[in-house]
Amino acid sequence: MLNVFAMIFGNKNDREVKKYKKRANAITALESKYEKLTDEELQSSFEALKQSVLNQEKKLDDVLYDSFALTREASKRVLGMRHHDVQLIGGMVLHEGRIAEMKTGEGKTLVATLPVILNAMTGKGVHVVTVNDYLAQRDATELQALYNFFGLSVGIILGEIKDEMERKEQYNCDITYGTNNEFAFDYLRSNMTLDIEEKVQRDYNFVIVDEVDSILIDEARTPLIISGPTNHKNANYVRANEIAIQLEKGELIEPKSADQKPYSTGDFTVDEKNKTVLITEQGIAKAEQLFEVDNLYSLENAMLSHNLDQALKANYIFEKDVDYVVKDNEVIIVDEFTGRLSEGRRFSDGLHQALEAKEGVAIQEESQTLADVTFQNYFRMYDKLAGMTGTAQTEATEFAEIYRLDVVSIPTNVPVQRLDKNDLIYKSEREKFNAVCAKIKELNQKGQPVLVGTASIEKSELLHSLLTKEKIPHTVLNAKQHEKEGKIIEKAGEKGAVTIATNMAGRGVDIKLNQETLDLGGLAIIGTERHESRRIDNQLRGRSGRQGDKGESQFYLSLEDNLLRIFGSDKIRNIMERLGIEEGEHIESKMVTRAVENAQKKVESMHFESRKHLLEYDDVANEQRKVIYNFRNDLLNPEFDIDSKLEENRREYVQNLLNECEIINGMPSEDYNYELLIAKLQEQLNLIVEQKDLQASNYEELEDTLTNILKEVYENKMSMAAPEQKHEIERILYLQILDNAWREHLYSMDTLKTGIGLRGYNQKDPLVEYKKESYNMFIELINSIKNEIIKILFTIQLQSQEDAQKEQEALEKMKAEMEEANENLQTNFQEIDDSISKKEKRISRNEPCPCGSGKKYKNCCGKSGPKRGLVAGN
Repeated sequence: MLNVFAMIFGNKNDREVKKYKKRANAITALESKYEKLTDEELQSSFEALKQSVLNQEKKLDDVLYDSFALTREASKRVLGMRHHDVQLIGGMVLHEGRIAEMKTGEGKTLVATLPVILNAMTGKGVHVVTVNDYLAQRDATELQALYNFFGLSVGIILGEIKDEMERKEQYNCDITYGTNNEFAFDYLRSNMTLDIEEKVQRDYNFVIVDEVDSILIDEARTPLIISGPTNHKNANYVRANEIAIQLEKGELIEPKSADQKPYSTGDFTVDEKNKTVLITEQGIAKAEQLFEVDNLYSLENAMLSHNLDQALKANYIFEKDVDYVVKDNEVIIVDEFTGRLSEGRRFSDGLHQALEAKEGVAIQEESQTLADVTFQNYFRMYDKLAGMTGTAQTEATEFAEIYRLDVVSIPTNVPVQRLDKNDLIYKSEREKFNAVCAKIKELNQKGQPVLVGTASIEKSELLHSLLTKEKIPHTVLNAKQHEKEGKIIEKAGEKGAVTIATNMAGRGVDIKLNQETLDLGGLAIIGTERHESRRIDNQLRGRSGRQGDKGESQFYLSLEDNLLRIFGSDKIRNIMERLGIEEGEHIESKMVTRAVENAQKKVESMHFESRKHLLEYDDVANEQRKVIYNFRNDLLNPEFDIDSKLEENRREYVQNLLNECEIINGMPSEDYNYELLIAKLQEQLNLIVEQKDLQASNYEELEDTLTNILKEVYENKMSMAAPEQKHEIERILYLQILDNAWREHLYSMDTLKTGIGLRGYNQKDPLVEYKKESYNMFIELINSIKNEIIKILFTIQLQSQEDAQKEQEALEKMKAEMEEANENLQTNFQEIDDSISKKEKRISRNEPCPCGSGKKYKNCCGKSGPKRGLVAGN
């Protein structure tokens, strides 16, 4: 019934697109009006619209039609490109803060110019996020002329720009292009600076995320972390690795009856599906014997058990040349979605060190988190978030639930003619790759271009060696250099081209075909393995058949592929056995393709839960992060009333101190423990007071008296400094205490998160426990920061200008003496070096004496014997 209803009235997406088409027609109706105008008149029309928005006479929605029509006309003149009606639809979807799903080749880069120019009118800045520096620079450079036509400035944030002021200038432009990593890291760095002028970013107004699925889905499982050296040293990686390889891997045996429980053989089992290692009782006993400890899971041995877990993961879950590569004595992560090397990134929680121990390379010291944020929480800070991609519907639920983003699928400008064939499934990987080689050879002989997608660097190198043996000319793209990558992908559509690439290499770059290659059948896509995500496979297919071009795609699979081996149904194997499939033969059916897609759905669902789980934990930290960063911004603001804040802290400090001394409201004044209070004041603040100074008739009076004493002593001490110097000292010290405490808090939160899962064994929800524990830790953090600033400010010693000058003079004198001593020392060393460099020889008694006296050596310096001659020779 629902299907019949949808056929008659269309689904929700069709109805949405229908509404947008009407609005696109209204924009197109304005085309004749603006075609007649000169360039200057077009610019004046735009300026008038902009002023009406800035003066709050009109909202952006009120000027949308005219803005889009002006942008389309300017684009025709400046870029030589006219926006199609479907591109106008895409622009409206983005402006409304939604995701525009548009197929490859539909011109998403040009689509973005419509909402970018419209939203830039507010003067609050628009950010356009791409997946790499190459695309950011390419898009900004190609579109700059169009933006400049309307008087809008364009900035680019690239990794190579190190100067903070230059980055700030780029952010202050009307439109700023850059990568997700650069934007998010600048956010973290801006919240670590000690000077407001060093904050490079401004408010988070409107952002368009290109390849939104890659950035907000694929990369969302890994938080962005700025780390630094830790004080918490740990050096058990090599030892843990040695013990891990001595343990015996077993299997999980499923029970034969319902009343039995599954049990494990060996010392540990590997759960490939969830990427975990489960150590057995037998394994624990063996590890304790090897570590020479009584209880591996006692508090003092917690790091040993943690290191062992990571060593087992490193050896039995993470594969070299799949998950990471070893290059120049370093372990470098391979991005699982793009196949690119993620240089500079490290696995957290000691896993990277475990991999270094496994590979026998230099183990870099453990680091601690100084600042971190997930992409989910970074991009949710923007007032308006929008995205565009070729594939988003498969993750529409996640976009709606996590980001409150709707997905609108926009029809293509020209119908898709690509032929997507059913998957071919072989028994073994060897048979599959032989078949792939044969197919490439067949297509290459007739000149049809082929793009082969592989799931890992290892598989691309295997295929490379097979094609080399067959003498088939080809290009291998392991996605290490974005610019080179873009140029290689652009040429993948030439006649006879064979390109091997990781599935996502060259994303964002169109493969254009000429008429000759179109006549040969267009670009042929061969997938050598199904990715865990259907979206990645669809991206690979979408490289062919752009703008109505001919093309074809097909995936070659084997029962040994990870996806089928771990998640696939045994039905496929049973079918192949029943049919009696021989060596080199394959099966091809829609039922098998559906089974593969069901396996992918299982994995997608599992990854969604993983990302959701990460976000639930990060949301707890994010609320705390907001509080700390907001207060940090207050401290950086010169207008912030720091005196009032310190007055508040001082009173809280007094209240806590009275509480420590068990002085509570309602207690008779004669029972106050003045001795302990006086001792605490001297111990914590180096403040000496007498009991008579503290006499009070009640608690409130004592609190006021003590607060006033602290204030008076503090103000007297700080009176040496000018008011602006005093505030600068207070501000800098407050920031340093805040930052140090926050870093230690992050370390404690990481440690808490690592072990909180064990609470589940005690029938407690780990997330609820994490929220409770982290809340208590945060309250403790805030109180400790408030107390610490009072203690530090109270105990620092300020010098008078005269004392400071004397000290500076003494320092300079000491420095001069040290430099002089160093120069003398250097001269002496030079003399010694010169003497040593001379050839050692014994002086003959009748030779002229080397001292220059003119006498024979035996009658001069040689009188005291041969030893003297040896020294002289030196």
